[in-house]
Amino acid sequence: MFKALTIAGSDSGGGAGIQTDLKTFAALGVYGTSVITALTAQNTKGVHGIHAVPADFVACQMEAVLSDIPVQAAKTGMLGETKLILTVVELLNQYQLHNLVVDPVMVAESGDRLLQEDAIDALRTKLLPLALVVTPNLSEAGFLLKREITTVRDMISAAYDIYQLGPRCVLVKGGHLAGEEMVDIFYDGHTMHRFSEKKIATIHTHGTGCTYAAAITAELAKGLSPLAAVTNAKRFITAAIAHGVAIGSGYGPTNPMGALLEELKNARVAQK
Repeated sequence: MFKALTIAGSDSGGGAGIQTDLKTFAALGVYGTSVITALTAQNTKGVHGIHAVPADFVACQMEAVLSDIPVQAAKTGMLGETKLILTVVELLNQYQLHNLVVDPVMVAESGDRLLQEDAIDALRTKLLPLALVVTPNLSEAGFLLKREITTVRDMISAAYDIYQLGPRCVLVKGGHLAGEEMVDIFYDGHTMHRFSEKKIATIHTHGTGCTYAAAITAELAKGLSPLAAVTNAKRFITAAIAHGVAIGSGYGPTNPMGALLEELKNARVAQK
């Protein structure tokens, strides 16, 4: 059985973080383990409170999982503060987790800040060099490089420059680009690859970045190359957005199980 680990925050609304990571792993046939880095009080309208998990207890969770369950890939999400980042880095090195996806979570879909300003440098200099794939969106790429990223040309330049920070592959996500396409740029140190899908008319995109990164992690856990993992994950996140659910009065979440449940429903209908 393929196994993966998510090191991320909990979303009480169920649409992002640990909750959507585990749904994504399950939808892709991968057993999910988890380390919770923060508790958030949030819903479809925003983040109402954050309670950070102490770094030593995050370390305790990581040691409990990794000393017993051999995972083939891992991802990081919301880490929040410098001490926590350094703790996670130490344990990642200790257990030699090489198939690591870093989702540099900095700001929630609602605009709420999820990473302290002084922690960005620790993420940039300590965590990124451990990543097999790093998955910033436009604003996160801008924070990492201290400049604005607004066009596909900017994204290509950003992918190259973030690669210089140490990750083996970079995926710059362009879901917030102007225009009719959802364009992502993937750079593996040799070749730039462009992924593009038509934008879907929906506001229910909460958890998109978490779902996308978790899908890449699941595919890496199965032994796929980074390019193949991103290719499959791009199709997966597009379907998850298309099946997004209106569960509240704000921005509803993507639905990692949507395509799978639709396939199951169609199979049952065909059998009748």
